Amino acid sequence: MINKKRIIANTCKVLFLLLIAGVGVSTAFAQDIPLPRVTFGVDRAQSVEDVAVTLELVALLTILSLAPSIIIMLTCFTRIVIVLNFVKQALGTQNAPPNQMVMGLSLFLTFFVMAPTFNRVNEEALQPYLAKEIDYQQGIDNAVRPIREFMLRQTSEHDLALFIRASRLPNPSSVEELGMWTIIPAFIISELKTAFIIGFLIYVPFLVIDMAVASILMSMGMMMLPPMMVSMPFKLILFVMVDGWSLIVQQLLLSFH
Repeated sequence: MINKKRIIANTCKVLFLLLIAGVGVSTAFAQDIPLPRVTFGVDRAQSVEDVAVTLELVALLTILSLAPSIIIMLTCFTRIVIVLNFVKQALGTQNAPPNQMVMGLSLFLTFFVMAPTFNRVNEEALQPYLAKEIDYQQGIDNAVRPIREFMLRQTSEHDLALFIRASRLPNPSSVEELGMWTIIPAFIISELKTAFIIGFLIYVPFLVIDMAVASILMSMGMMMLPPMMVSMPFKLILFVMVDGWSLIVQQLLLSFH
């Protein structure tokens, strides 16, 4: 018993010494490496370039905060994501593919379709502005022009006329006189209408399969069996046999030309 007590006492002493040594080493290490301090302040600008840099940072932060809205509202993302969700609902699969995959595919298809437009924005607006060949106002005008042309190609005249009448402005002599506040909502309405039309055409074949399966089950007296449970394998087989994803993506891409 005495030896056990002595061993426990010695062990406690060693642990206590190691703890003191660790605290000392950590304190010395902390003293060698100073902790960073982040501060924010407003100072008097020394030159015009300082003000320009500050405005560039504010504009960049504003663009980053509005980036999701810009991607959704000013590009083809709306049409693509709605059509893909219609496909998912028509197949009757709840979590296959998952929503994250649908959103990711929609984003990559959006970047693919918008690549020529984004390249024009980079060549005509961003690179000349970074090279200080144009000012920021001219850069904004050059950046908006390709996006404006893309939206006008996808916008129907009926939707444009609707917002022109709603604004109570005189009829413009050409589309060049239309403001972005008129083109953007008309473009969004046109994208929604086109997406629902494509989704309806995709939904019809699967609806026919559901109706056929439901009629067969009723004629066999199996009314307690859910028709969706029986029709879903047939819809999946049909979708795989016709290479459905490739056809849908192909038609989506062709709809923007």
